[in-house]
This record gives sequence, structure tokens and C-alpha cells, in this order.
Amino acid sequence: MARKKKSFMTPKASRRKSRKRLSTTSARVKKEFTYRGFTMEELNNMPLWPETEDQDYIVGLLPSRVRRSLGRGLSVENENFIHRMKRSGSKTVRTHRRDMPILPQFVGRRIAIHNGQHFVEIDIKPEMIGHYLGEFAVTRRGVAHSGPGVGATRSSKHVPLK
Repeated sequence: MARKKKSFMTPKASRRKSRKRLSTTSARVKKEFTYRGFTMEELNNMPLWPETEDQDYIVGLLPSRVRRSLGRGLSVENENFIHRMKRSGSKTVRTHRRDMPILPQFVGRRIAIHNGQHFVEIDIKPEMIGHYLGEFAVTRRGVAHSGPGVGATRSSKHVPLK
């Protein structure tokens, strides 16, 4: 009578086998974006201000500086900007309103923000909610210094070897 050989798998081989099984069967699932525990769908259905006392509303979720500025009321220009955003559909909206906070209804839209010289086009992403439009159109460039000028002395032309 012949003996059956035990099928023994080493720990390294079992790890390799489980890794192979995981890599072939499942694809990586993208995590759904949430802002303070609310999904984008819930945020889009929320009112800007509460209609009843126990209702969730967008302004209550935003950072304090944005809450404070929205609590004072939107300027006429900012209200017009919101209406333009609603009417625009998928077109790019050009604006000088750098002080407008990004609201959930802006997500997925394309906005061109003026930085003082030209318009900078940005796509609004969910991570931008609660920030101001001006934060994404930088107004200042970094200084790129060249060599010493025409009237420079010999000592100021010296570059240390370090």
C-alpha cells in the first residue's frame, strides 16, 4: 500500500497564492467623496440656509470664515455669479469674483478666474468646497533673479563655491 503524500504549503507560497487570487478577482474600488460626512448627492439636495430648525444646511458645514462672510449676506455681484453658474450649463464662466466661496453646486463646472492679468481656467473638484475662488488663481509670480547688474562691483559679482 502506497502512502499519500501530504500537501503542505509553505507560508510564503500561501501568501503568494492569496496575492495572486486578490489581483485577478477584484479591481480597486474608488472611495466615494464625502464632505463632513455628506455625499455630493446629499450636498446638492441641501438648502444653502435652513428652512426648519432641525434641518442640515450647507452654510453650517463650511469653515468659519466662509460661514461668517455668507452670514453677512452675499453681495449683489456674488448672487449674480451664482445665477450665471446655474444658467451656464457646461460652458466656462469667466469672473473677477475672487471672494466667492466654492459651493457644492459649483462642483464639476469650469470657471475662469481673473488673476489681475488674464483668466485662469480651473475645474471645480469636490475637495475645493469651502475655499475661495481666488485661492486657485495665483496673482504673484516667483522672482527669478539673474546675474549681477551693469554697475555691480567686483565683490558683489563673487559667487561662493559651496
